[in-house]
This record gives sequence, structure tokens and C-alpha cells, in this order.
Amino acid sequence: MSPDYVVEIMKGLMAHIMMLATPLLLTGMVVGLLVSLFQAVTSLQEQTLTFVPKALAVTTLLFFIMPWMVRTLMDYTKGIFEKIPSMVM
Repeated sequence: MSPDYVVEIMKGLMAHIMMLATPLLLTGMVVGLLVSLFQAVTSLQEQTLTFVPKALAVTTLLFFIMPWMVRTLMDYTKGIFEKIPSMVM
């Protein structure tokens, strides 16, 4: 197995990690921004107020996109396992 092949596998892995994490991170960021904007407009200075909406939004999104995430990870893992014979030779 050549170093170029390992680099190619790692690039694919990083791309999949970013593809799977981005929806959750963006959801948390947008909800946090909206709650912070609401706090600034209403002069509400409660620090724990941002946690509950972010947790609910990310958990709800995770519930809906989990099948896609699992399918994507399984396809990538299956592809890696199918490439093992060509890596050994």
C-alpha cells in the first residue's frame, strides 16, 4: 500500500466526517445565534437559556438525519472493506 493511497483514504474520511458533522454544527450555530439575538433584543441575560433550544434542535435534527448518517458511514466502510484486497497486493 503506497503512501498516496493512504492519503487518498484519509482525504475521503475527512470529507465524510465534515459532511456528517456540518448539519449538526450549523443547526447549533444558527439556533444559538437566534437565541442570542432574542436575548439582546429583550435584555434577558440568562446564560443557561441558550443550552436548551440548541440541545433540542440538534437532537431533533439528529433524530431525522440519523438514517442518512448511518447509510453514509456504512457505504464508506463497505467501500474501504472492498478495497482491502487491492491494498494487500
